[in-house]
Amino acid sequence: MWKKRKVFWVILITVLVTLLAGLLALNFATPEKKLERKLAHRYAISDPQFRREMGVLLGPSIVPGNQVRDLQNGAEIFPAMLEAIASAQQTINFETYIYWSGDIGRKMAELLAERAQAGVRVNVLLDWVGSLKMERDLLDLMKQAGVKVHRYRPLHWYNLARMNNRTHRKLLIVDGKRAFTGGVGIADQWEGRAQDPEHWRDMHFELVGPAVTQFQAAFNDNWIKATGEVLNGAPYFPPNGTAGNMDAHMFISSPSGGSESMHLMYLMAIAAADRSIDLEAAYFVPDELIIRSLLEARQRGVRVRVLVPGEHIDSDTVRLASKASWGPLLEQGVEIHEYLPTMMHNKMLIVDQELVSVGSTNFDSRSFRLNDEASLNVYDHGFAAKMTGVFEQDLKQSRPYTHQDWVNRPLKEKLIERFVLPIKSQL
Repeated sequence: MWKKRKVFWVILITVLVTLLAGLLALNFATPEKKLERKLAHRYAISDPQFRREMGVLLGPSIVPGNQVRDLQNGAEIFPAMLEAIASAQQTINFETYIYWSGDIGRKMAELLAERAQAGVRVNVLLDWVGSLKMERDLLDLMKQAGVKVHRYRPLHWYNLARMNNRTHRKLLIVDGKRAFTGGVGIADQWEGRAQDPEHWRDMHFELVGPAVTQFQAAFNDNWIKATGEVLNGAPYFPPNGTAGNMDAHMFISSPSGGSESMHLMYLMAIAAADRSIDLEAAYFVPDELIIRSLLEARQRGVRVRVLVPGEHIDSDTVRLASKASWGPLLEQGVEIHEYLPTMMHNKMLIVDQELVSVGSTNFDSRSFRLNDEASLNVYDHGFAAKMTGVFEQDLKQSRPYTHQDWVNRPLKEKLIERFVLPIKSQL
């Protein structure tokens, strides 16, 4: 009898371990749709064909009549977001990955609660992993005031296979008329003016105009997943007339739908470049397809400048995985610069001083294939010129990293890279 029980327990434990291992393995599987061939240079960014295909292949059409304002660092970002929330009369939709404790976290929670008590419909979607550090009393404050707060994919036995899929989107839409996106999280690291290593460098963007409806649709995408509720009607989708002269569209990606949209956008933009590619990437871990596309752009004579974090970075693993791929790029004239003052959390692509792409998307496989992301593309020469100026100001606070630097990097780094590279798709 004892032997039979022992066999039973061994079998049961084996089954459970196998089942758990299988569920966890699903978290590391890439989506079924996967790009494997680089795109050819068929047209320029300025060619109407480029915009036509971007609108069709990425989802929402490019719409005219928008105005986009860039906000630099927390000193500009948080006052603008708080002012917009304070002005809300009907609806507020807010989705973010990072929401930690601290001064800005409390200010945001208190203001959202105040607006809910005033009768504004306030919907907040927080990633479960990204908001683990959030104080419980902030959640209670908002909920007691009538804010609808939901966590995206909290840990449950039935969703273990999706634990690796997080929402990394940063969206704020007020009254269906003003929208914000970018890289900022709700934490004190983002406050200030990036004046020291304790205060990060980042950008956020405010949009008014017809493309606000695409922000609202992007928020609805994950709100429906989390709650089953559709947010519609005039308070969420009011008429939005012309606010400026910028063409723009907001598009999203997730493993369950549009899993390669961000990857495709970068590949299409790189393939169309004729003169310049300027990239600010907080996490720059390009895959082989991106690397080949950048090298081909260099062969066409395109100037490629990449700005990445220097020693101040919140993930040494990402830094090592990133550097491992720099050799061929540097050898072919790609200019890589390391930002020196603090952690550089920017996410911005500028091509031929015509296209500017910003939002939550990092330049790595996690953003391309595993996370839920949202990016805003703006097609406007004036805005691109302004953001090129911002890019070049950041370059002044960076140092160039040469091919010789890469060859001479410490042996310890080279050895660690061998262990990091097999898991770079998960970083």
